[in-house]
Amino acid sequence: MGELRKPFLVLALLAIALVVGVELGASLLTGGGDASGALRASAGDLGVDVGEVGRISEPSGRGTGHLALIDLVALWTTGLFCLSLVLSDRVQGRIQGVATLVFSVLLILAALVLLVTAFVELTVMVSLFLAPPFGTLAYLALWGFFPVGEASLLLGLVLLLKLVWAGLLLAAQPRFLQNKGLVLLALTTLLCTVLLEFLHRLAPVVVTSILDDVGAVVFAVVALIWAVVLLIGSIPAIVKAVRVTAALPTR
Repeated sequence: MGELRKPFLVLALLAIALVVGVELGASLLTGGGDASGALRASAGDLGVDVGEVGRISEPSGRGTGHLALIDLVALWTTGLFCLSLVLSDRVQGRIQGVATLVFSVLLILAALVLLVTAFVELTVMVSLFLAPPFGTLAYLALWGFFPVGEASLLLGLVLLLKLVWAGLLLAAQPRFLQNKGLVLLALTTLLCTVLLEFLHRLAPVVVTSILDDVGAVVFAVVALIWAVVLLIGSIPAIVKAVRVTAALPTR
């Protein structure tokens, strides 16, 4: 690949690791605030009288956390690049295929579980929301308000870190632009981040939790696709490693 600027590559790995960390911690960083006043306002907009309500907590949502499924692929890919800094090509070639196979299988399982969870929750949300008055009241109490401002700040940070990650990769090796898979992965994660912010701003806050779950379902499906791509891509590397090992002279 020509001269590789190692410090930039390591910094790129750190940047995408921070992205995954922030996304996985999104449920702790957002939500949990008192949304009683906002709940009464949202219920009023729908023509529903909720009366006096106690402390209602904002839901943290699933969308940002499910983004981590896609960015785990970016983290894994960047990690493989960094692996070349400490291992010889021969050793890396032997372990890369098997390691990627294991990672892709685990990612497929995780994405499937999270996809089913998000889809079931989305179905419950929509069913309750469309079943006035008591179903709607139950929906409002659980998901009637979403911390759009906090989520927007978090997504802004995530988007900035992703841009830094992409810039550092280019600084480390401009020829990374020739790697179509890497470019497509970068575009995918950037577009998904923008999509989630768009969904959060698309409709009144009373239905933002539903749209956030829609994003979570989409991201789980996208992660499944990338996991399958990794799985298929690992097979030639495994076959090549097996052939090389078989060709080695035995003592």
